[in-house]
Amino acid sequence: MSDQSRYDEIARRLPPFGQIFGIRVLQAHPDFLRTEIDVTEALSNRNGVLHGGAIMGLADNLGGTATFLNLSEGQGTTTLESKTNFLRAVPIGDTLTTETRPLHRGRRTHVWETRLIRSDGKLAAVVTQTQMVLNQGD
Repeated sequence: MSDQSRYDEIARRLPPFGQIFGIRVLQAHPDFLRTEIDVTEALSNRNGVLHGGAIMGLADNLGGTATFLNLSEGQGTTTLESKTNFLRAVPIGDTLTTETRPLHRGRRTHVWETRLIRSDGKLAAVVTQTQMVLNQGD
């Protein structure tokens, strides 16, 4: 299996929670993860826009997935910290594109930035998150 095939498999093998979002993986590489989702009513708040918790949950899933793209067999990850800046609302019916890039990839921690972009090209949110690398037996 090629490295790219391995990355694609990891990125598309979402945990059950990640599947709720209907994530479509557009590009998967240890240095970059690009996805998109359709903003549905099931992901909305009372104001008819993408729920802030959905934004945070989506970004958390993507940070974990991006970390997995960089791990060796027998390693896992868990979120240590996450910070979200909400910049613009995302209406139901929009397609949201995400771009996740590493800010730091160390032996025990990774820090990722996920940018969430509306279909009009405007930035909706930025999430910075720290993932802890777990070794078997940790």
